[in-house]
Amino acid sequence: MPRYRRSMRAIVFTEHGPPEVLHLVEREPRQPGPGQVRIRVLVSAVNPTDWKQRKGVTPGESVAATVPNQDGAGVVDAVGPGVRGVAVGDHVWVLLASHYAPDSGTAQQYTILPEERVVVLPEGVDFTTGAAIGIPAVTAHRALTVAEDGPRRLVPGALEGMTVLVSGGAGAVGHAAIQLARWAGATVLTTVSNEEKATLARAAGAQHVFRYTERSLEASIREIAPEGVDIVVEVAAGANAELNCAVVRERGTVAIYGNERGGGTVSLDFGRNLWLNTRYQFLVLYTVGLEALRAGAEDVTAALRDGALPVGAEHGLPVIRFPLERADKAHAAVESGVVGKVVIDVPH
Repeated sequence: MPRYRRSMRAIVFTEHGPPEVLHLVEREPRQPGPGQVRIRVLVSAVNPTDWKQRKGVTPGESVAATVPNQDGAGVVDAVGPGVRGVAVGDHVWVLLASHYAPDSGTAQQYTILPEERVVVLPEGVDFTTGAAIGIPAVTAHRALTVAEDGPRRLVPGALEGMTVLVSGGAGAVGHAAIQLARWAGATVLTTVSNEEKATLARAAGAQHVFRYTERSLEASIREIAPEGVDIVVEVAAGANAELNCAVVRERGTVAIYGNERGGGTVSLDFGRNLWLNTRYQFLVLYTVGLEALRAGAEDVTAALRDGALPVGAEHGLPVIRFPLERADKAHAAVESGVVGKVVIDVPH
């Protein structure tokens, strides 16, 4: 069993509230149990779901000491009895870490997770990329594999001949959706709010980039896809409901992962969608099921191996770094809607 410090550093919160409820503590690393893997976390990533978990519904409400952040990457430090798929020394990324247990988030030097939530990184993929993909890439994978006439798994060529419209192509999920759709052979269109984000979307690989505010947006999309788009990957379901109905093809799919920062309502035109046989697929990874999670992880890892999911400004997703002790600032940046991927460097 590898040696480790008698204590480790971790970010925790014990009540719901603003970023200031996060504080740095010393904790004792635990030994992994049967089927569990201990990971020396090197990079933790922050997603919107992480600040929402921290903020909660009732500010000031007490909770069990919780380590935040679902995504991260690092090195396998120890394995428990029965673990066969990973070994000490493997470079790995993780799935839904903080969702597993209150103390299993990635904003700490060591975390323990069941083997099925730990995925080996392909050789040559750095830890920042490994931490950045998690929720965004697996969410994008799910969105691209729920169409009635589409594939259930992604490989090169799986989306050949199909057209995908990505709403918000400069966001983390939008970025991953563009990259995965291109890797799988689709023609990719995306909408953004300004020229800075348009530049990022093009860098990610989108072939056609439009502004939300464009008056002739429907016509511009129909010019590229006269029969309508096959799949819409949607981050603003309510605001874009009319547009999606106007541009989706018969039996097309609108895969919804976002709307008004996680709330609000969505109103749909019944008659138009009825005759289109539109499929609306809402999705969140927490309840998607282990089979879908593992399929997403396998296909995302294959895309990583092919070099199809790079991060960084030159690839359409700027990386913004914070040290572990500034985790509150990292959460605040994501909550404020910063453009790019926020990651936390975990020191050892």
